[in-house]
Amino acid sequence: MEHTPNHMVEIIDVSKTYTQGKLEVHALAGISLALDRGEFTALAGPSGSGKTTLLNLIGGLDSPSCGRIVLDGKEVTGLSQSRLADMRLNKIGFVFQAYNIIPVLSARENVEYVMLMQGVPAKERTDRARAILDEVGLANMHDRRPAELSGGQQQRVAVARAIVSRPAIVLADEPTANLDSATGQGLLEMMAKMNEKRGVTFIFSTHDKMVMEYARRIVRLKDGLVSDDTTK
Repeated sequence: MEHTPNHMVEIIDVSKTYTQGKLEVHALAGISLALDRGEFTALAGPSGSGKTTLLNLIGGLDSPSCGRIVLDGKEVTGLSQSRLADMRLNKIGFVFQAYNIIPVLSARENVEYVMLMQGVPAKERTDRARAILDEVGLANMHDRRPAELSGGQQQRVAVARAIVSRPAIVLADEPTANLDSATGQGLLEMMAKMNEKRGVTFIFSTHDKMVMEYARRIVRLKDGLVSDDTTK
């Protein structure tokens, strides 16, 4: 695969094998794929197809058994844990199915958390957190804790936290799975606007048809291989 400056992610002959007891599970079986900057892409497929594994490899949360991964022009395969952590902090925003926001912190404090780790000054952290919460429709909820927010509102906090640190890419693992369809649609519309307005690259793992309707590219996985790759 020839590298071009427009590639945000390059996956080059990547395989991933897990050992479960005496069994070897081949989660990915030699995938090659390039994803460009600014894409709004869904990795789709049934449970066990390899989509979450691939998302975790792109995000440096796991490492491939073989093959190479290049993120934003830099090879990430084989990086030390500390350099991977630095890459995740400064390059990647994560949105998880279970929200993963901190229950003892307010919405604003949750959004500020990544910037605190990045060393952003306090006033700038607060200003950016307030602005992004307003942008995701939580203008009057800055000081509420997660228990005082609905599931959809918590997921909006998670998206705000993922984007406020100005990452090169946002990885979203089944972001609508715990939401009703109307709330999920609102979340997808918000992320699509952020993709268009800010040029943030979004990659979703999903089996939600609604996410696939919003995606401009759908990469379908089956048995650890790409079975279809369609751009609308």
